[in-house]
Amino acid sequence: MRAFLYLFLLCLGFQSMFAQLKKPPYLQKGDTVMIIAPAGIMKDTAGIENGIALLNDWGLTYILGKNLYKQNFQFAGTDEERLADVQEAFDNPTIKAIWCARGGYGAVRIIDDVDFTKFKSRPKWMIGFSDITVFHNELHNLGFETLHALMPLTYDPDERKQKRAVRSLKRALFGKKLTYRISESPFNKEGEARGELIGGNLSIVYSMLGSKSSLDTQGKILFIEDVGEAKYHIDRMLISLRRAGYFDGLAGLIVGGFNDIKPNSTEFGKTVEEIVLDAVKEYDFPVSFDFPSGHITDNRTLILGRTIDLKVKAHKAIVKFED
Repeated sequence: MRAFLYLFLLCLGFQSMFAQLKKPPYLQKGDTVMIIAPAGIMKDTAGIENGIALLNDWGLTYILGKNLYKQNFQFAGTDEERLADVQEAFDNPTIKAIWCARGGYGAVRIIDDVDFTKFKSRPKWMIGFSDITVFHNELHNLGFETLHALMPLTYDPDERKQKRAVRSLKRALFGKKLTYRISESPFNKEGEARGELIGGNLSIVYSMLGSKSSLDTQGKILFIEDVGEAKYHIDRMLISLRRAGYFDGLAGLIVGGFNDIKPNSTEFGKTVEEIVLDAVKEYDFPVSFDFPSGHITDNRTLILGRTIDLKVKAHKAIVKFED
């Protein structure tokens, strides 16, 4: 009897290990998207107007957060005002997706006060990147998929290089298949992996260490990107993740854009790619570089929490999202 009970509990454990995260319902024409600013200040309306035009073009309607244009120094309103918009977005049953207007800094100041009760029973897509990684990590740990994607402030309807990023967001929101074929990096570490995609902005992932928003990386594929950091700080963050066990049991690593690197007062002596490879040199999982996602023009959509197949070769990589 004890042996049977042990096997039963063991099977339950395996099931929980491989249980898929919940997908919010895909959008349909006529659905409503709420635009909010949970972090940095919105200094003008141009980005929002472009975002609204895109939603309309897709046959979607919109609601603007009541406090979207509030200003509290560098924040889009006080913590209480930003939290109120986030809570309304999560609780309002007519809203099918939440599109964060921009990143910046501020999400971590309100995340612990968000009530996810209604969201859990009626999930919806959370869309954004950069500082919105706070929400991505938190929702991942609660068991829900999210979209790492461009935001109204980063959307430029006249930018031809961004068209594939825009198309990828639409495909993800409306439930179309996503597959990416990336090439050209000589730094790729070859191999194949399958697992849930997690991560986002490296600085935010690093800042979550030791908190309930820190990620369990076992058997998963980590995506990282960043902007405006010095090489020594990128190195510090990656070494800290390694010391915290982030790479133990990791199935694969995808490296997105690392741009606008700040100069060191003394030359660091390595490229960003060399810094990454040095940090994970003791591990045998595949590493794919130059994935078009992050603080770059061609910011392709990633479904965080979705299982992907990653195949990395010397000069190309394929990322295929499970249906």
